[in-house]
Amino acid sequence: QVQLVESGGGLVQAGGSLRLSCAASGRSFSNYHMGWFRQAPGKEREFVAAIRWNSKMTYYTDSVKGRFTISKDNAQTTVYLQMNSLKAEDTAVYYCAADHTPWSSNYGRTDGYDYWGQGTQVTVSS
Repeated sequence: QVQLVESGGGLVQAGGSLRLSCAASGRSFSNYHMGWFRQAPGKEREFVAAIRWNSKMTYYTDSVKGRFTISKDNAQTTVYLQMNSLKAEDTAVYYCAADHTPWSSNYGRTDGYDYWGQGTQVTVSS
């Protein structure tokens, strides 16, 4: 069983930055592909970013391209989401997700992941 713990959320002004972290308990992500999703009040959970198991490919939803960066640390135990130039519409609970396969064409779907964190709130004030 993989347990994921997110951290780094908070309140920030529009134009500011935050870095979210997602740590696995007791194992590395070396053979997993990872994703970040978000859910705003009254909306469905949506894909934000994904990274392949070997970190050589990353994918982003259009609304965050050029502003957000997903990465893994060298030990492959923590996944990050660097968020720059934040906007009010980025306000949501952000979730980390992991899948036990190196890659899947379902990387943008919530049912493409086996494990989820508890979420961390990001609030951007305008």
